[in-house]
Amino acid sequence: MTPSARRICCCRWCRRPWGESVGVSEVAVSPLPPERFEPLLTDDGRARLRSQGDRARRLLADRTIWNVNSTARGGGVAEMLRSLLAYARGAGIDARWQVISGNDEFFAITKRIHNNLHGAAGDGGPLGESERRVYDATLGRDGGELAALMRPADIAILHDPQTAGLVPLLRRRGHHVIWRCHVGVDLPNQLARRAWDFLRPYVVEADLCVFSREAFEWDGLDRARMVVIPPTIDAFSAKNQELDGTRVDGILRAAGVIDGAAPRPVPFTRQDGSRGTVEHRADMLEESPIGSGITLVTQVSRWDGLKDPVGVLRGFAENVSPSCDAHLMLAGPATAAVSDDPEGAATFRQVVAAWRALADEPRSRVHLASLPMQDGEENAVIVNAVQRRSQIVVQKSLAEGFGLTVAEAMWKARPVVASRIGGIQDQIEDGVTGILLDDPHDLRSFGAAVRRLIDDPARAAAIGEAAQRSVRDRFLEARSLITYVDLLAGLVGSGPQA
Repeated sequence: MTPSARRICCCRWCRRPWGESVGVSEVAVSPLPPERFEPLLTDDGRARLRSQGDRARRLLADRTIWNVNSTARGGGVAEMLRSLLAYARGAGIDARWQVISGNDEFFAITKRIHNNLHGAAGDGGPLGESERRVYDATLGRDGGELAALMRPADIAILHDPQTAGLVPLLRRRGHHVIWRCHVGVDLPNQLARRAWDFLRPYVVEADLCVFSREAFEWDGLDRARMVVIPPTIDAFSAKNQELDGTRVDGILRAAGVIDGAAPRPVPFTRQDGSRGTVEHRADMLEESPIGSGITLVTQVSRWDGLKDPVGVLRGFAENVSPSCDAHLMLAGPATAAVSDDPEGAATFRQVVAAWRALADEPRSRVHLASLPMQDGEENAVIVNAVQRRSQIVVQKSLAEGFGLTVAEAMWKARPVVASRIGGIQDQIEDGVTGILLDDPHDLRSFGAAVRRLIDDPARAAAIGEAAQRSVRDRFLEARSLITYVDLLAGLVGSGPQA
């Protein structure tokens, strides 16, 4: 791709023809009834959800809520938006989703900012005036297109570094603007502060800045305009819907993730209620397929160095496989399909090199899965089945905003071994709802934690059950719906409901 070529999204939701060079494009979202959460809520929770729906319809009747990010698929933000906006629309709110585009240079810069916000160097490149010119030019063009769609009373919710530059333009046009930052670091270093310095001139103009945890809030922003809202998951999405063992097995066979052919198409329920089946196969790098009866440890993530897939691979090979017969799967998206992550392919090549460097025996028990991305919900249900097939799920990230894969695995009653960083530590109570690693670089401790769960299935099951209860109480989408109504009501002149 040439430096001037535009990165664009191609998926079953995004109304953007493949190959068309455009600025912003709308992602189609079908409404879903928020009432479907009621069986999972307490009496007070059900009453609160209903009253907030009534309140939102009254206060936002003449407004559109525009959510803007940089990809319609391939990451946790896109997944959250798809569900949250569907339930908002089902509640009678005119909530819409726009995706910006940009060239390779723009996304290299925003990935650098993303890494810096995590306190990591990324590609090591600068964030100077040259980078600001590229950033401003891209968002100036995209912002003009977005502003042309918005009515004066409309509200914009902008997500992550890729969209921060839109804040001043939309504020100058009189719109309320919320900037939502999904990434951060508990102890900011010079790299994190460099990213803050780059973005602060834009986000300081936002009505509100929303962070996933209090530790992620920035210096130099008005504390009264910073809000903490943890992310949540949709229990009914393809990623998290209930699957019995037969369907798990059939989905994974159809996708080529485990050994054997699926006897017949295995259905799953799409977000709009229609029937879906798995039609595409994963690209598997392995010595032999995963058979039945194998104990499986899995990490699901983007191919991103901050998720430390190479460390997971080495930690398993050195400290788990020598003393048990478990297998490891590292699963992530097909790298060409994630439009806003230019480093994914390079990270995957590093993982492949580390896999090839293993001795024969541990290599035979490590499986690399590049999951198909032609259909986002097909990808999601494959991930669902992978997590349910796994006895243990790990998330040994070196940096993390929230870590939706943790909540997703917990919802499926799987014991999770994960790093004590970012939002992961807000989800897991160590030893009760999961296992936290104090030092994600300590591969021996990582291996020991995994081994303890393999060796004690009863404890692993108890942790998984406690994890599921915790997610039901704290991290389901209904909570976000309630919280965002309070947030938006405050902007349009009605304070939080008592």
